[in-house]
Amino acid sequence: MNGGVNKKNGGKEEEQDGLSVHSPCKAPNSSASSLRKEQSQVDLELKLLEALEIYPPVKLRGIHRHFVLYGLTEYMRRSFNRQFSASDVLQMLDRFYNLEMLKADDEETGILNQVEEFSLPPSYFTKEES
Repeated sequence: MNGGVNKKNGGKEEEQDGLSVHSPCKAPNSSASSLRKEQSQVDLELKLLEALEIYPPVKLRGIHRHFVLYGLTEYMRRSFNRQFSASDVLQMLDRFYNLEMLKADDEETGILNQVEEFSLPPSYFTKEES
């Protein structure tokens, strides 16, 4: 035995109680920073999911897209007291949703860019004169 570690199965290291040396119970000191990083990532994702209660992802499609994205970035900024860019938020959203499905269709874009002449009906002006 080498300090409580047995060599078994072709050089694999195992502790006496059957747990691997690299098990989560015996995390090496160098993984403490990665554990904090993972925890902060979980916190980011949880706050993003909370924000989606206020700003539903279905509204990321269409004319309200930029307003919803701004709302999400502001929610995250206030929650963590640091700046988030729209691309940061979209990158996090991409882990939960297929953002390709939220992109505007060519038909939808055509409707939004369509310009129509507008004028008030003549009846509006005749009522004003009376």
